Formats: sequence, C-alpha cells, structure tokens
Amino acid sequence: MNQLDAMQIFIRVAELASFTRAADSLGIPKASASTAVQQLEATLGARLLHRTTRRVQMTHDGQAFYERSKDLLTDIDELQAMFQQGEQSLRGRLRVDMSSGVARIFVLPRLPEFMQAHPLIELELSSTDRLVDLVREGFDCVLRVGPLVDSSLVARTLGVFRIINCASPAYLKRHGTPKTLDDLARHQLIHYVSTLGARSPGWEYPVGNGYQSLPMAGSITVNNSDSYTAACVAGLGLIQAPAAGLQPLIDAGRLVEVMPDCRAEPMPVSLLYANRRNLPRRVQAFMTWITQVLTPHLDPVA
Repeated sequence: MNQLDAMQIFIRVAELASFTRAADSLGIPKASASTAVQQLEATLGARLLHRTTRRVQMTHDGQAFYERSKDLLTDIDELQAMFQQGEQSLRGRLRVDMSSGVARIFVLPRLPEFMQAHPLIELELSSTDRLVDLVREGFDCVLRVGPLVDSSLVARTLGVFRIINCASPAYLKRHGTPKTLDDLARHQLIHYVSTLGARSPGWEYPVGNGYQSLPMAGSITVNNSDSYTAACVAGLGLIQAPAAGLQPLIDAGRLVEVMPDCRAEPMPVSLLYANRRNLPRRVQAFMTWITQVLTPHLDPVA
C-alpha cells in the first residue's frame, strides 16, 4: 500500500475514532486499516494514535500530521484536476449533512442536476436534525439552520428563514384561532427539541429589539423537523417554522397561518466547513450549487 493510501486511511480512522468504522466506510478489512496505520507510524517514526480497547484518539503528533495530510491530499486532488476540463474534472467522495426538512423540500428535488453535472462525484448525504461533528465524522461541509455555537469551523451565512406560526384547520376548529399572547393559554404547542429530554423554550415572540419565550402547554414533543410539521398537519397543536417549507401546505389548505404579528426570530442558514488552507474543488462546487438552490427561499440577513 502506498503512503497516500495509508494517509487517507489514517484520516478516516482519526475522524471516526474507530478502525472498524473507518474500514467499513472505505470498504476494506479492519486488519488492512490497522496495518496501514502501523506502517505509516513506522515510516514516520512517530505514534499517531492512542489505541485502547474502548477508543482511538490522535496523539499530539497525530493531530499535526492529520491537519497537514488533509491539506496535502487536497493539493493532490487540485493538481490532478488542473488540466482536466468539464465533467471529468470533479471526482471523489463528498460527504455533507443538513436537516431532514431542508433535504426533502429543497435539496433532493434539485439534486439530479448537480449529479448530472458531476457524474464522478460520490455523494454521501446525511439528513438529520442532530448536530453532527464535522471533523470527527468526516463531513466536507454541513448546512446548519439556527444560531451557531462558537467553534473552529468556518461559517458562511447564506440568509435567514422567515418564521411563521401555523396550525391545521381542524385544530383551529376545535380550539379557536389565537390572536394574542393571552389567547395562547388556551392552546397546545407542539414542542421541538434537538434532544429528547431537553426542555422546550416554548412560544417565541418579539419584544422591543429582541425576542422572548412564553412557556406553553403541549402533549407532544418531537426532535425531527418532518415530524414537527406532520404533527401540526395532524391537528396536534401550533408550530413556529420556516415559511418556505410551510407555504405549500398553506396553499393546499392543510395549514393556516396565525398571529402574523407575533413571529419568532428569523433563523440563519449557514454553510460550515473545516478551517483548511484549501477546499477541494468538489466541495466548492457543491457549496456554490446549494447556495444557488437555497437563496431564492431565504431573506437577506438584516
């Protein structure tokens, strides 16, 4: 096995913190992954990974080698593609993550055009509302909806989703249409949390130049954006969600907007990627494409 292949295997092991998971993702035996890293360590004369029966973790030397290796492999990709033109110039694995709702409503319907333009790209699309670890799990970029936490990742904000309040016609027939914050005491909120067991903030509403949350009753809590919308269509309560995703349901008469003067704070939409010196052209191409797909559905950042 040549050293470049060994470097790629080491990178996957480091990102996934597991020889087994790395081997599975690369389609090779676990023993081959272990041997490749051992040979790499012998060649370098340095220990790259701490191995125990429960976990695999990079050493200080391993972290430095990991960062330089990713830059080197990116440079090699760029060098190989330098004199290629058209569809053949972009190739390789591309791993991205986004929420299930964004994937279903906006991205997947348009994805064939990207794949047809770049047929040699092998796309791995994760669609989950869980906050993935971009570096450890080996993602090239992720699309996040909502406020960002401080991190070492590079963030590119594309715009914001305007948030509206909705309920189903059947729910409003049973409970009436809320018009003020006081009316919400007689209503049910479908609670959304990223992790079940976490506390729902309640109903968000504007106050002066900011926003506050009002605790509300609700008999159902979900942790998935598709389930959040489906529960509302089923008549289980009120929701606050991006207008772009709900508008088709409103147009079809399956949902009704309520309290338009009491909307939650718009949600930023951002692309995140590792702080590397260079990004592979396939990653740049995907980020350019998805920006073009989403921009018509976003409001500009205030």
